[in-house]
Amino acid sequence: MARANTTPVLKNNLFTLNSKPSNSLFFSHNKSLSAFSSSIFSSATQLHLHSKPSYSCIRITRVSTAPVEYAPPAPEFNFQNEIARLKSLKSKLDDCKTLKEKMNVMESDSRVKSFFDSRRNHFARVVEGENLNENEFYLLNCVVAAGQGHVLGEFGRKLEGAEFDSARNSVKGALYALAEMIETWDVSDGGKRVELKGEEKRALRSLLKTLGEVEQFYDCLGGIIGYQITVLELLAQSTSEGQTINWFEQKSSKYQIIDIHPPNVLDLSEDVEYASQAAIWGIEGLPDLGEICPLGGSADRLGLVDPETGECLPAAMLPYCGRTLLEGLIRDLQAREFLYFKLYGKQCITPVAIMTSSAKNNHWHITSLCERLEWFGRGRSRFLLFEQPLVPAVSAEDGEWVVTRPYVPLCKPGGHGVIWKLAYDKGVFKWFHDHGRKGATVRQVSNVVAATDMTLLALAGIGLRHRKKLGFASCQRNPGATEGINVLLEKKNLDGKWAYGLSCIEYTEFDKFGITVGPPSPNSLQAEFPANTNILYVDLPSAELIASSKDARSLPGMVLNVKKPITFVDEFGMKQSISGGRLECTMQNIADNFTNMYPSRLYKDVKDELDTFIVYNERRKVTSSAKKKRKHADKSFHQTPDGSLLDIMRNAYDLLSHCGIKMPKVEGNEKYVNSGPPYLILLHPALGPLWEVTRQKFHGGSISTGSELQIEISEFLWRDVQLDGSLIILAENVIGSTINDERGEPILQYGRRCARCKLQNVRVLNDGINWNSRDNLYWKHDVQRFEALKVILHGNAEFEATNVVIQGNHVFEVPDGYTLKITAGNSGLDVQMKPIGKELMDSGTWFWNYKIRGQRIQLSLNELLEN
Repeated sequence: MARANTTPVLKNNLFTLNSKPSNSLFFSHNKSLSAFSSSIFSSATQLHLHSKPSYSCIRITRVSTAPVEYAPPAPEFNFQNEIARLKSLKSKLDDCKTLKEKMNVMESDSRVKSFFDSRRNHFARVVEGENLNENEFYLLNCVVAAGQGHVLGEFGRKLEGAEFDSARNSVKGALYALAEMIETWDVSDGGKRVELKGEEKRALRSLLKTLGEVEQFYDCLGGIIGYQITVLELLAQSTSEGQTINWFEQKSSKYQIIDIHPPNVLDLSEDVEYASQAAIWGIEGLPDLGEICPLGGSADRLGLVDPETGECLPAAMLPYCGRTLLEGLIRDLQAREFLYFKLYGKQCITPVAIMTSSAKNNHWHITSLCERLEWFGRGRSRFLLFEQPLVPAVSAEDGEWVVTRPYVPLCKPGGHGVIWKLAYDKGVFKWFHDHGRKGATVRQVSNVVAATDMTLLALAGIGLRHRKKLGFASCQRNPGATEGINVLLEKKNLDGKWAYGLSCIEYTEFDKFGITVGPPSPNSLQAEFPANTNILYVDLPSAELIASSKDARSLPGMVLNVKKPITFVDEFGMKQSISGGRLECTMQNIADNFTNMYPSRLYKDVKDELDTFIVYNERRKVTSSAKKKRKHADKSFHQTPDGSLLDIMRNAYDLLSHCGIKMPKVEGNEKYVNSGPPYLILLHPALGPLWEVTRQKFHGGSISTGSELQIEISEFLWRDVQLDGSLIILAENVIGSTINDERGEPILQYGRRCARCKLQNVRVLNDGINWNSRDNLYWKHDVQRFEALKVILHGNAEFEATNVVIQGNHVFEVPDGYTLKITAGNSGLDVQMKPIGKELMDSGTWFWNYKIRGQRIQLSLNELLEN
């Protein structure tokens, strides 16, 4: 073959061809051509021929070698042709019963045959050199057949949005021309195997692991081939004419969506009596409940980094209000279990299933945290961690997998909706069944207020009591927020019957239903629908039935969100940004499988008959998330740790101001753009968690602006306390103490040897927090203080202060087994410490007694006399 009469040159990462004839090929020091071995090119020098060519993984394709300046524009990618080709291949694979039969189908595919032809592509010799087994070789065949051969070393990556993307197709032409020239220069190597070394070898092994997980998990779609078909179909839909598809037009083979309606909700803030009853049902039903926590997301917007190692961390590890988000989630659960113990006198430990991922070492970090904290005193057997597979990110232009370097496609978690199928595949449903659980609550770790007051308990209570299949916790939607909405779907089946059910529409899908994304007007569709918060109750057998369906129903709400750019660092250390996404599923859209059928149209009368339901409450009692890092001087607090902390302060005001405690109200977020919150009040959830319980432990007094109140204890009494400064009460045994079980694991025994604190007619005065310190990070509860009153209770220690003013900086540390009492003395404080009687070591000298009276919980203070 004649050599091209052009000169390829690299400029600013853009590989172009000069039209000026030249007998030499040159390139700059930039390594953008490193997919070709360094043995072929030498930097900034004339191209030399070597007697032993390199066997880097390059895909050699014959293309036109026309100069760039005159290259015709590349034709648009034909989605339908590619989808048809892959569907034909998938159909043949579906008919195969063995791996050998599948390999025969693959070997007949023209794209696969061409790629693995050792005369045309050195990668065929890599396969031989790596001694791949038949299944591994099949996975690589799938990648090539899916049109993703560049993952295996082809220098054909697309970097849409980068500086050199405009000439991308011409770049391919130039590179393929070079590849063809190199092919002609290839000399006989005796057909030797090529064995990868070092990093490339490890990358290939990692790739094979990822491909194996994708092939196995997406078997309900057709494995890797089915995954790519689904991606292309969604991309084709998004690029087709008439982008906005309203509910009158969107159809499927089984039904037509006729309309969406605002759903009926059970408003907990309005029907307080029913809400209280529902919460009691939730407490009663705790032994029938499990907890599901989807923690596998990458949480890129948080930008969380380990300050010591510089390693990126998952959201669950965010230090928030003095502990990680995962620790906060577990202590919310333990607060509900403590409430159950106080009402019924029985130990109840809820099994917790946690979905992790390998993104940012998520699985390792979560496992390590649980081990370090000895599984939170719950026992290892009460946790089941299951890891979700990572999926390839794709270009929005043509569905090509994004590659950061040879053998390394950019992969991310496939959305929280994979949780149902993954739970079935990993035996999670069986595990819950073995623990005697019928239903489960689901919440995301970044939502720090999900367990506030009665929302979660009422949700679970109604679900269990009325045998519902799925329930949503919802609230008013913030204008313009990037969050979905809950809707009532109305569908007409082809047989003439009508189907109704509650569902969710993600904000990325609004345009398909004619819903505007911007701030809504009072009469807009957005204003009529409540927010989806991803707080769910799910009936476990119903979810398992869908998860085991072995078809697309097990992956609900599949979407491909290409509205946000994909950013990554390429093999040259350069940051790239392209338009793209990955196939994601939404866990709440499992509701689409729980519709109810009716012979005629009657959406207004289906409220109580549906298998799905919605509880509704004030927004700051339902959702406030720490999902993204607030940028410096950014006036928006939405979904930031700073904003969620303000919502916690608003909840504290609502809780305590109803107890006769005078305190300033928290104003709008704009008031605190350049300052901290008006005060810091952090209360352990076991003080309730129902507010009607907490409020019986507080009465009277005041909290001044700039004060700090932290109460880490459950057996607590506040009567007429005036706080102006910092008051911190810390206890080792907040809700009980641990005893080793037969396996030697420490298990928390609720109510045993709890610490206790009484404050009656006390005035606390000190300089408290240094609110002018630039080092303060309020949402971390990392603050500088001038002074504080700190009470530290070891074991079952007790502290009492009565009729006294405590001024200045003080630390009262009470050892296990002792009571410390402070009163006013003749010349200051009268401090007395004495041991607790042996007969009261477990129960303490006093405790709160909980009783259910009708639909309410009433507390009484029981004092015990020592012998």
